[in-house]
Order: sequence, then structure tokens, then C-alpha cells
Amino acid sequence: MADATAQTAPTTPARPGRFKEFWRYFRENKGAVVGLYIFAAFLLLALFAGLIAPHDPLVQYRSATLVPPAWQEGGTWSYILGTDPLGRDMLSRLLYGARYSFVVGVVVVILASTGGILLGLISGFAPKWLDTFIMRLMDIILSFPALLLALVLVAILGPSLVNAMIAIAIAYQPHYVRLTRAAVIAERSKDYVISAKVAGARLPRLMFITVLPNCLAPIIVQAALSFSNAILDVAALGFLGMGAQPPTPEWGTMLAEAREFILRAWWVVTFPGLAILITVIAINLMGDGLRDALDPKLKRS
Repeated sequence: MADATAQTAPTTPARPGRFKEFWRYFRENKGAVVGLYIFAAFLLLALFAGLIAPHDPLVQYRSATLVPPAWQEGGTWSYILGTDPLGRDMLSRLLYGARYSFVVGVVVVILASTGGILLGLISGFAPKWLDTFIMRLMDIILSFPALLLALVLVAILGPSLVNAMIAIAIAYQPHYVRLTRAAVIAERSKDYVISAKVAGARLPRLMFITVLPNCLAPIIVQAALSFSNAILDVAALGFLGMGAQPPTPEWGTMLAEAREFILRAWWVVTFPGLAILITVIAINLMGDGLRDALDPKLKRS
């Protein structure tokens, strides 16, 4: 009897896993997939820079200053992308510079999102006076251009890569606060939140366990965009001499050291600039794909 019941019971099609569903929507955006592959390639180059780089990025070969790339007349295959004004190998410095760029992006996103999400949750559940105070403070920070605010903060803290990351994280934090607050306000009036309140859930549980997981989709997209902006802004600070300091092989610092030789040696500015450009474009394309895959309004059945 039990076997007959089991055989006649209706079967419902299994719902695809979350990752499979996410990937199905993500790969519909061809640009996002290309950006993902480029990002993965740069990430692998950064991780294995110690094995791939043909030279030490800090060693100066004084007999090989401003050597052109291998395929240009006068170049040599010992320096595939040429050397800089101090005789350091450009390819090695670019590979190690990718490490600094990715570390910068990760640290800035972690600092900005952690503080921003916490303040956004507090603002979304706080009394009106505290919510108003937090949001007006964020409005004051947003009234300054992010790069200008970061430049002022680095000038106060002192020029270094660590201080540049802290300054940029502070400049990006209001975006996470406003985004999280808006998502919390939209979620807290829904039935599942009211049910949790009736069941006796305490405020910390409501904030971090009940509501926050349902607010992560737009925050993840913002994190991807912040990652690329952080790389760009740290490069700008390095170019201005307020970020990573020489001889650190950071892309913005490499541009700053080579700006006097733009006309004499095109490669010393072209390759770091291309590295920044390609990385930022790839991450932005990924951000578009994340938005398409995570925003239910953009999903097509």
C-alpha cells in the first residue's frame, strides 16, 4: 500500500540550486562573462607573480635604463615590456602591482561595507532623531567628491598606501549606509519581519539574521563597483604622490615616476595605464552582470 502511494504521489520539478540560477542569469550578459574571465586572468597573474615575473621588481639594472619592449627596435627579450627610467623590468613591476591593486580593492570594500552596513542597519531600525543624525552626517561626507575627500584625509594622516585605503574606505562608506538603510526600510514592514517580532526575536537577531540576508543583493553589486573605483582612486593618489610611495610597484606610482618620459619612452606610461583601464572595465562589466543576476526586477522567466 505504501509503495502504491509512493508511486502515485505527484512529483514536482526540483528547483535549481542558487548558484546555478545565479549563473544562468549572469551568463546572459556576455560582457559580464568577458569581464569575469579578464578579472580571473589578472587575479591569477597577481597570485603567481612570484613565479611568472622574470625579474625582481625592485632591482635596478643601471645598464638597461629605458630599454624598449622586445618587439621594438633596440629591445631585448630579457625585458619583454621594456624597462623604466631606473632600469627596472616593467613586466615584473606590473605583475607585482596587480597584487597591490587587488589588496587595495579587497581592503577598501571590507572596511567601507562593514562600517556602512552596520550604520545602515542601525539607521533603518533607530528612532527618527538618530536616523536623521546618521543620514545628515552621511550627506555631509557625500557633499565632497570622493577623491578630494580621500586626498584631504591622506594629507592629514600622512602619505602611504595604508592611509590611502583607510581614506578611500571612509569616502565610500556613505554609499553603503544609504543603500542598506533603504533596503532595511523596504524589508522591515514585510510579513516575515513582523512574524519574527511577534515570535519574540530580539533587535540584534532581527537586524543581522532576519533582515540583513535579504538586503545583500544590492550591497554585493555596490561592492563590485567600489572595488573598481578603489583601484582607480588609489592609482590617482599614487600618481599625486599621496598613495603608495616609491619604490613600491603600484600602478599609479609607476605612472607618476614615468610622466617625465612620456615622449621619450611611451611604454613606461602606456602599460600601467592599460593595466588600470582593463582591470577597471572588467570589474565594472562584472558589476553589471551581478546586477542583472541579483535584481529580481531584471530577471526574465
